[in-house]
Amino acid sequence: MATTTSPLFDEGAFTDALSSGDLARAQAFAEQAGTSDLVSLLGRRPSYQQAVLFRLLTKDRALEVFENLDAGTQARLVSRLQDDEVASVFTELDPDDRVGLLDELPAKITKRLMHGLSPAERELTSVVLGYPDGSVGRRMSPEVVAIREDTTVGAALTRVRSMLDEVETIYTLPVVDDHRRVVGVVGLRDLLRADPGTVVGELARAADLAYATEPAEVAARRCASTKRLALPVVDSEQRLVGILTVDDALAVLEAAESEDQARQGGAEPLRSPYLSTPVWSIVRSRVVWLLVLAVGATLTVQVLERFEATLSQMVVLSVFIPLLIGTGGNTGNQAATTVTRALALGDVRPRDVLRIMGREALVGLSLGLILGGLAFAIVSLVYTVAMGEVIGLTMLLMCTLAAVAGGVIPLIARLLHADPAVFSNPFISTLIDATGLIIYFLIAKALLGL
Repeated sequence: MATTTSPLFDEGAFTDALSSGDLARAQAFAEQAGTSDLVSLLGRRPSYQQAVLFRLLTKDRALEVFENLDAGTQARLVSRLQDDEVASVFTELDPDDRVGLLDELPAKITKRLMHGLSPAERELTSVVLGYPDGSVGRRMSPEVVAIREDTTVGAALTRVRSMLDEVETIYTLPVVDDHRRVVGVVGLRDLLRADPGTVVGELARAADLAYATEPAEVAARRCASTKRLALPVVDSEQRLVGILTVDDALAVLEAAESEDQARQGGAEPLRSPYLSTPVWSIVRSRVVWLLVLAVGATLTVQVLERFEATLSQMVVLSVFIPLLIGTGGNTGNQAATTVTRALALGDVRPRDVLRIMGREALVGLSLGLILGGLAFAIVSLVYTVAMGEVIGLTMLLMCTLAAVAGGVIPLIARLLHADPAVFSNPFISTLIDATGLIIYFLIAKALLGL
């Protein structure tokens, strides 16, 4: 749903009125605010103020704002509202939006909210709930206008008008046969300019489909890449079960992008805006990967202990350890990020592993030659030529190894049905730190005679 902003809205004055308890003044400011102003403000306020702000809005405005909140903020708001307020908003949501909220709520509240729906709405919501987590079936709208292929344009337009208030979109209309199998789609524009007596099947074009059980991100990328306003969602026999609209597809992609960025940074994604997320939730989102990386770092410590005698003979070797493992880690993460992105877009698949290894080996070798050559020149001038050779050769081998590892690890993750963004960074950090140091000390022993 589109949101609006208002140039007249004074957020500072509104926040002051809300904090001081001047609700009449706060309500006056809220009436001036655009929907996106209120959504943004709700995401930055503590949960108790969210509930107060929400109650200042009219029923229609409250529903519009609630629909545009992320599921995490919706769930926290629900916990602060009275049962009748929650039931009123919950009933007005689309089935797919209801499911997103239910996924964030305790089972007890979920059961109570479902019980309060009408039988028809409960059935529609249950359809969406019945699909696996992460599937496009969980993000589709089951409310869709389906047009029989033997229907005339005039009858089709009459059907569309009769369902205007019931469905999420009317601009892309699935065309089905007698068994509700999708045979194509037709645009509303094509219907409006066609002769009323024309059969819809004659206007239908081939449909880009999404299968209800496939990953939502895959279907969303298909919707974006084909530039469709909506994709019909079908079951394994291509019977129509719902529709994925472009705004829902973009929301899926935005969530996937946020998740990948968080996990590449060694944290779990936050489920709501930063300022409204409890501190303990932020701690939980970060601590797991810090523990994983700390355990991985013990391998680096063991390598240093193993070559302690080498270090004691030439202490200057320790000066370059941060430079070398930092360069190797960054090279590996660059490769992993590139390949993870390519996997998400469908540009590469696990079976392309040999081609990816070859390309990344060439890239790593080239980077190693550039960085290693520069390191050789600088270290030779500051220290000795022999030391320059050690650092330059180590850079060359570490960059090559890191690039290959960074390119392959996301593919291994995909084969193991793990998230490449989650799988890559801890393994790259552990592998490059430990293996890189072994390479470094072995080269130093060989070239410096230690």
